[in-house]
Amino acid sequence: MADVGDAGALERLLRVPPDMFRFTTGDGGPLYSAILHAFGEANERLVTALALDEVRERLRGVGWFDVLTDDDLVQALGALRKWRLLDAVQNHAGNYRTAEEYERRNLQYSLTRYGEAALAGVQHALAALASVGALQTAVLDAIADRLDVLTGLLDRPGSSDRKIFITLQELEGHLEALRSNTKQFNGELQRLLHADGSDGSELAVFRDVKASTVAYLEEFLSRLEQRAHAIALATARVEALGVDVLQQRALGGADLPPLASGDPAPAWLQARRARWEGLRAWFLPLDGAQPRVEQLHDVARRAIVALLQVLDRITESRRRSSSAAEDFRELARWFALAPGEEDVHRLWATAFGVGPARHAHLAHPDPDVVSPSSSWVDAPPVEVSALLRSRGRTEKVGRTARVRDVATVRRARAARARAERAELEAALELLETKGPVRPSDFGILDHRVFERLLELLGRALAARPDSGGLRRAVTSDGRVEVLLRLPAGSAVAVLRTGRGELRGPDCVVEIRSAGAAGAGAVVREEAAG
Repeated sequence: MADVGDAGALERLLRVPPDMFRFTTGDGGPLYSAILHAFGEANERLVTALALDEVRERLRGVGWFDVLTDDDLVQALGALRKWRLLDAVQNHAGNYRTAEEYERRNLQYSLTRYGEAALAGVQHALAALASVGALQTAVLDAIADRLDVLTGLLDRPGSSDRKIFITLQELEGHLEALRSNTKQFNGELQRLLHADGSDGSELAVFRDVKASTVAYLEEFLSRLEQRAHAIALATARVEALGVDVLQQRALGGADLPPLASGDPAPAWLQARRARWEGLRAWFLPLDGAQPRVEQLHDVARRAIVALLQVLDRITESRRRSSSAAEDFRELARWFALAPGEEDVHRLWATAFGVGPARHAHLAHPDPDVVSPSSSWVDAPPVEVSALLRSRGRTEKVGRTARVRDVATVRRARAARARAERAELEAALELLETKGPVRPSDFGILDHRVFERLLELLGRALAARPDSGGLRRAVTSDGRVEVLLRLPAGSAVAVLRTGRGELRGPDCVVEIRSAGAAGAGAVVREEAAG
């Protein structure tokens, strides 16, 4: 029974009033749409009610210049009232010369709630048809920036609730732009993938569009993982300070007006929670599911492969003067026009490579035992080389090549391997921490040692953290173990070499020989401290 109730509630939520968009169809659709747009323009200028003459004047402002009598206008306004898109009230303050003028002109019209919703729906549909979706890395950067601003406002005592409200609204606006642009771009991308560019006159333009789309997708994916990781970390920092606190303070800064239907705060907070859940679904899902931004990454990668395949087919079709099917049709016409049977056989042999046997020139190992007048049927068989069957040429036995002396090469390789091993062991000996340290504690590093350190940190970052957040990795030879924990805050570490500096998270790291005991607890205590 609960499922039936939920289904009924969902049906009521998604059901659109039957007459809401009726004004867009039929012969009077253009006039009805122009009237509603005129009322929408008036509402933007804080004019909520229009008389008959004011409606006519506003129609010119939205681009309606056709001849329109009073009767036609009154009839159109009456139809919109019938569909509950407009409401009318009498204006007793005006001066009227005749009873007919009073009857026609004492009414003032205004948009109803249905009318406002219908106008907003039409405007949104027209905007969606005219807009082009885009994958904008600037939106991802803006989301991370707004999250960092919210972290600073929540962490700073005495910050303004109104500033938190404005920043939260900006964050939700950027998130909505990301979702809508992604949906539109995905739709355009699917249509582009299914288009075949069959119009030969536009084939070059069609190919350029697909090539440009591939370049656009590759540019978008270049730093997508880093941006998504930065947003996930920023989201976690805000949640560490309390999402409920954020939303309550934003509610205080929103200064919502009172409504006759009840307190607007619960609905407003519910909408904010839904938006925050949407942010988590995109970048940091709670249930361990794949973030939607990674799904976007996969879709873009598959689209690049599909577009490149389409471009290859277009290039191949442009290279060929005709298709294989057309070649066979032309060959069939030649067969049909052949003068005789001998010509047909000659055409067949020419078209399909039918010729004399390639082994007919081979002779018996002892030609004297076989008479030249012997028939092929009676003559003994001749051995045919497998190379002749597979490659079309006979085997030729030549001089054996000189065997290369590889002793010198082996010695050089062994010396190089020993030098590399010694260099690696020296670098690892310098990097062994004897306990948990911060990356900033390494001081100025030789560039080769710096490269080994980056390799070890990369292995640790690629490992999955345990329940306490500790990441553990071992080198390929199993001799060195790395333990790492990412910082909870935004502290920055600086690694210095003779060639420059590298900045990154100030994590806690320990590099030691594999199998040493007790290091994990030490790293945990150091990170907790």
